[in-house]
Amino acid sequence: MNIKPHYLLLDGLRGAAALMVLWYHVFEGFAFAGGTAIETFNHGHLGVDFFFMLSGFVISYAYDDRWKKSKDVTPVASNVNSQWSTANGQQSMVNSLSIGSFFKRRLIRLHPMVVMGAVIGLITYLIQGGVQWDGTQVSFHWVMIAFFLGMCLIPIHPGAPYDVRGNGEMFPLNGPSWSLFFEYVGNILYALFIRKLSNKKLAFLCGAIGILWVAFVTFDVSTYDMIGIGWTLDVVNFFGGLLRMLFPFTLGMLMARNFNKTTSRDVTPVASQNVTPVASQNVTPVASQNVTPVASAVNGQWSMVNSQQSTVNSQRSIFWISVVVLFALFSVPYIPKTGNISINGIYELFCIICVFPLIVWFGAKGSTTSAFSTKVCEFLGDISYPLYIVHYPIMYLFYSWLIKNELYTLGETWPVVLLVMATSIVLAYACLKLYDEPIRKRLSSDR
Repeated sequence: MNIKPHYLLLDGLRGAAALMVLWYHVFEGFAFAGGTAIETFNHGHLGVDFFFMLSGFVISYAYDDRWKKSKDVTPVASNVNSQWSTANGQQSMVNSLSIGSFFKRRLIRLHPMVVMGAVIGLITYLIQGGVQWDGTQVSFHWVMIAFFLGMCLIPIHPGAPYDVRGNGEMFPLNGPSWSLFFEYVGNILYALFIRKLSNKKLAFLCGAIGILWVAFVTFDVSTYDMIGIGWTLDVVNFFGGLLRMLFPFTLGMLMARNFNKTTSRDVTPVASQNVTPVASQNVTPVASQNVTPVASAVNGQWSMVNSQQSTVNSQRSIFWISVVVLFALFSVPYIPKTGNISINGIYELFCIICVFPLIVWFGAKGSTTSAFSTKVCEFLGDISYPLYIVHYPIMYLFYSWLIKNELYTLGETWPVVLLVMATSIVLAYACLKLYDEPIRKRLSSDR
């Protein structure tokens, strides 16, 4: 039976991108407190666009072939003449995936941490004194309405009385939930519509969205002079956020479909580190590097089959190279506009359209080749989503501290920055192990 592999490198890259978003928000805090533009790690928000592309890739890879009934033939080895036969000639049918079961799976995977993010956001907001950024006190019942809407992932309109921080965020108790809102929209569109498209139609849809997105960013419709859009609920941000999610999401889907066609990866994961590929030429990997040719007897003659050296060596450093490339891309300084053209936005489009697909593609083709890189990717993959969804309430406290003490640089605040980052990582891991994994296990067992 064909068992799909788990793309551990992509897990690790998602975690690395989450750490970079955390790092970006540190410098966003300096800019917010000082009323200036972000001057360091300017493009760290692109980690979100990388998430959207990974999401499209993984969802298409995991679910596309599960919507139709397929035949699952279980081969039984016969000891006679070493032939393979099918037990009783019977075939078992694999139940198809329904829209309802898909939504339930995605809710179980994503929503427990949405709720936890809202809870932590409420706690940190009350620690700050329950006030807007300008010091205006907010009635407790409005805070609780914002909390309820945040748990349900229902966005808040700017200026509403339950916009409790007063700066127009969709989710004022936990700002990054805006991307989960669009992630949910993407999942809904996938289940109802996009999954049914042929590759040609999907490519057309992706291209059409891409043209709109390129025009939107190039001509700076948002006036942000960057791709960081979608966090507030006005017309421009909603439309821009939808384009921002849909383009990398559909591109990731398109990549996954073509990746499955061009790559033979029938892999059975063993434990957490050892992976045994079942290739069409019966290749047995030895020590992750050397490929042992299989001799076949034809008319009494031995012929060597597939004696080529494994490509593992060339992929050995793909994870670390990809991390360095992402960090370098995100660190490029702000590029000023030329007339009405956003050069900064064009650069960010280049990252999304040209570089991110290569990183995802080679990350999917690669594999970890040491116990250390395996553990790193496993850990980063585990904390990636919890870290993204719980770190910003901690950042709110950090931003408030910066404003109160009039501190605007890393040099002045680096011990606190280290504490903020360490606290975010530890909190994310604790939420994962003590809350998210247990509740998902319980909910999955009740399906």
